[in-house]
Amino acid sequence: MTSPSAALQRNAGSRLATRMAAMLAGIGTLHFITPKPFDGIIPAELPGSPRVYTYASGVVELGVAAALAAPRTRKAGALAAIALYVAVFPGNVNMVRLWWDKPWPMRIVALARLPLQIPMITQALKIYRAS
Repeated sequence: MTSPSAALQRNAGSRLATRMAAMLAGIGTLHFITPKPFDGIIPAELPGSPRVYTYASGVVELGVAAALAAPRTRKAGALAAIALYVAVFPGNVNMVRLWWDKPWPMRIVALARLPLQIPMITQALKIYRAS
């Protein structure tokens, strides 16, 4: 028999997973609909075309979203989300570097993205533990 607190934790994890899956599905889709802004933050030091990285990250985001949405793959999806958030961090740092000469509101947006990785990783950990 499942304890009431375990059931509540699972339900909360399910809601978090659904929200995170929706966010990742939306962002992943944008990689294909409007790839140019994503191309612009790919570090130039990476080999190959930025568009390849844009599309690849879009595919990964859609895959992670699908894994989070399905209860059977949610735990693996949460781990994949953590890996994704860590992997895209260099792109966010590069965005700060590239936008440093832009108007201050754009710089604030770029800088704000850096610490936002922490709550996203924390939420993915909560999903993992609740699954």
